[in-house]
Amino acid sequence: MVLNNSCLQVGCKAPDFSATAVYEQEFKQIKLSDYLGKYVILLFYPLDFTFVCPTELSAFSDIYDQIQKLNTEILGISVDSEYCHLAWTQMDRDVGGVGDLRYPLVSDLTKKISNDYNVLTDQGTSLRGLFIIDQQGTIQHSLINNLDFGRNVNETIRVLQAIQYVKNNPDEVCPANWKPGESTIVSKPIESKSYFRSIYSE
Repeated sequence: MVLNNSCLQVGCKAPDFSATAVYEQEFKQIKLSDYLGKYVILLFYPLDFTFVCPTELSAFSDIYDQIQKLNTEILGISVDSEYCHLAWTQMDRDVGGVGDLRYPLVSDLTKKISNDYNVLTDQGTSLRGLFIIDQQGTIQHSLINNLDFGRNVNETIRVLQAIQYVKNNPDEVCPANWKPGESTIVSKPIESKSYFRSIYSE
C-alpha cells in the first residue's frame, strides 16, 4: 500500500470537503466546515458490503447518543457512491448491512477526501482512518488501522473525553489510561510531583 506524500499531522487544520452523503435514507450535501463549533469524528473505511466495516459502523451508530452528548458528530466516509451507501443502509445487519445509521455516510467517489487525509491506498480504497477534529477545525487525534481489524469504539470515546478535558483545563494533562473523574497531572515540574507520588509511592 502506498499513501500520498501530503503532510497531515495532529495540530493541522482538517482539510475541508463538500460531498454527497446518505442520511435517513436521503441524499444530503455535507460540508465539513458546516460543523465548526462541534467536534467531528471522521470514520474512513474501505468499502461497503465487506466484513469488518459493518461491525464498525454499526458499533459507532449504537453509541451515537453518547457521542452527541459530547457535542460531537460522526461522518462515515468511503470511496463508494451514494447509491451504494443507500443500498447498504437498506440491508439489515444480520445479512451484512448496516441498517439505518444514525449519522451520514459520505461518498468519496473521486477519492479526493481519502487522498487529502492520507488514507488512500494504491488499490484505491481507504484504510481505517479515524480523525477527531475540534470545534475550531483542528485535528486533535488520528488513528489508522490496516484493513483486516476494526477500531475500538470505547477508546474513541475515552480519547474524545480526554481531548475535551485538556482543552477546558489547559494547565492539566491526562496520564495513560485516564478516564473522566480520575486524577490528572498539572503540567508544571513541581506541581506534577504530587500526581507521581500518589501513583508510585508505597
